[in-house]
Amino acid sequence: MSRLADVIAARKAEGSGALIGYLPVGYPDLATSIEAAVALAENGVDALELGLPYSDPVMDGVVIQRATQAALAGGFKLRHGFDAVAAITARVDTPVLLMTYWNPVVQFGVDRFADELVGVGGAGLITPDLIPDEAAAWLEASDRTGLDRVFLAAPSSTDERLKQAVDQSRGFVYAVSTMGITGARSDVDSAARGLVSRLRAVGSTSACVGLGVSTPEQVREILDYADGAIVGSMLVKALADGGVDAVAAAATLLATGKGPVEGALGLPSSTVER
Repeated sequence: MSRLADVIAARKAEGSGALIGYLPVGYPDLATSIEAAVALAENGVDALELGLPYSDPVMDGVVIQRATQAALAGGFKLRHGFDAVAAITARVDTPVLLMTYWNPVVQFGVDRFADELVGVGGAGLITPDLIPDEAAAWLEASDRTGLDRVFLAAPSSTDERLKQAVDQSRGFVYAVSTMGITGARSDVDSAARGLVSRLRAVGSTSACVGLGVSTPEQVREILDYADGAIVGSMLVKALADGGVDAVAAAATLLATGKGPVEGALGLPSSTVER
């Protein structure tokens, strides 16, 4: 059984859905990125997505690109991703996923990567540029180790592709809310609702929506029809502008719709209500 799927199912049973928070490892430095991830877990985030900085990101928006480039300039190495997962899972019981493009996994060694991730307590892997019918090595390694594997589904995907993503994903299917790159948007594309409906039609029981999700209102809207909401750029911006305290405040705001949002979130000092 997937521990991540169990967490998502438990949140659904409580009448809501899961909040998944993304942060890049190593930004602004390794120690701070670990503290920020722990702050997410301690302030209402149900699962963590830790991005491994990559030199040629294809789906990351400006906020995340700047953060990952800074991490790389600061000396980030893939090994630091495993170090971060180990440090986080030693302190909180929240499932931790790594998110990475596929080439670093291949260069590291697929089986070695899986073994290392299991060894530090990781829950699984999100692979945005890997499609199921090209993932034989990862399917085998994740089956052997029990790691979750999250494939992406987009509004442009055919029903056949959606079925593949549903059948081969474990943990959840990552439903891309809109065509394009990551980044906060004033409205989450209405295509997300239609995409989740299509995923349900081909058997999905755990679909989480990401890309462009940045407000508690959007999180609530998504959780009306999906199993989870994934927030990234808003949290990375909070970290950049206000450090770990701002990340904690942002997590509380997203999870509850309430909380102080001092100028660190680009808003006047106030208490935001749902």
